[in-house]
Amino acid sequence: MNPMDTLIWLLNFPAAHGYAMVFIAGFSILGLFLLSARGVGSSGSALRRIREREGLLHPGQRATGQVGGRVLRILFRVLAFLMLCSLVIGILSLTGVPVTRAYIHDNGRPTTGTIDGDWVTFTTAEGVEYTLESNFFTPAVYPDRDASIPTGEPVVVRYLPGHPQAFVIDSSQTPG
Repeated sequence: MNPMDTLIWLLNFPAAHGYAMVFIAGFSILGLFLLSARGVGSSGSALRRIREREGLLHPGQRATGQVGGRVLRILFRVLAFLMLCSLVIGILSLTGVPVTRAYIHDNGRPTTGTIDGDWVTFTTAEGVEYTLESNFFTPAVYPDRDASIPTGEPVVVRYLPGHPQAFVIDSSQTPG
């Protein structure tokens, strides 16, 4: 399996669901950044000072739970970074930038499929049939994103061989 195909497949999820990703990432980033900056249990530093002052904790002695708090802060920072990347990819996809579509179009395997509303059905070379969403806000159409593709008509679909969920409808070709 091609590692670049896997990367494009992972990036294709926020690109294909741009509208939802902008809202999900936009609202979750604030909380994740707040948790990563403030940390879980950061009020423990005040408790630590009181314990040291009262003699219950020797200076330099490591407080329990400090390692877990650091691990959680790192985890929240990683999640916040991933959400920020998803937000950027979603915004780019909504504005018409082909974040992953050009790669899939150039490197994808062509097959014939049909469109039924927001759903695209195609069969891969291995004989597996997929019915996947191509939503209104971030349509899986390339190179002409605004091409009018009639429902029920056969279309050319290009998909990544190792990851058929990453696909585009080729607006420059008609089957036959």
